[in-house]
Amino acid sequence: MIHTYTISGMTCGNCVATVEKALLDVDQIDDADANLESSSVTIHTNADISLEKLQKALPSKYKISKTDTKNVFANNTTSKEAEQSEWKQLFPLFLIFAYLFAASILLNKNLWSVQNFMLDFMGLFYIVFSFFKFLDYKGFPQSFRMYDPLAKAIPFYGWLYPFLELALGLLFLMRLEIPLALIATLIILGITTVGVARTLLKKNAIQCACLGTALKLPMTKATLIENSIMIVMAIVMLLKTYN
Repeated sequence: MIHTYTISGMTCGNCVATVEKALLDVDQIDDADANLESSSVTIHTNADISLEKLQKALPSKYKISKTDTKNVFANNTTSKEAEQSEWKQLFPLFLIFAYLFAASILLNKNLWSVQNFMLDFMGLFYIVFSFFKFLDYKGFPQSFRMYDPLAKAIPFYGWLYPFLELALGLLFLMRLEIPLALIATLIILGITTVGVARTLLKKNAIQCACLGTALKLPMTKATLIENSIMIVMAIVMLLKTYN
């Protein structure tokens, strides 16, 4: 018998391997094939196994449930529902950006300066985003290397990345070594943006690691826009610095 289940909590290839191994340890399961893109797992078994037993076999991070049956005649609403679901998933990202913009404006309300506004925004951006990455420090590198070219080539870079963000955030907020921080921003986010663009062009359904793995964000155009805003700010600041 072949059964397909929906499974949440998988964020990288390592998660896929963990899920498959855990399920294969269950008696009467002959094969288990997890799919990161569809968040599903297909199980080959010679007997009916309860959902409770399958869940018990998995680490608590992963939740398994029955796959909902889809109505093949409901094609007119499927794309709209998927789009609404995607924007709902991205709501935390947009909310964080709204808070960052508001905080940066408030920090400069008494003596307004576009330059200081951008420095504060970039500093807060790095501090907040590094915080979310540290929430699941062990899981972040695996998710990050799914689309970042440098993290894929050099795994240690994924482990170092949250610390780089934290350091850059402090430099911007404390107004230290600003030119160096701006150049580092262009290089670091430039590399990541290339990886994000490639992922979008290939239409791969993977999780964005910009907020670590604590929040499940899909890789979308919003991720590209998020990086582009920081890159544009860095370019503008560099032009102001050297003009």
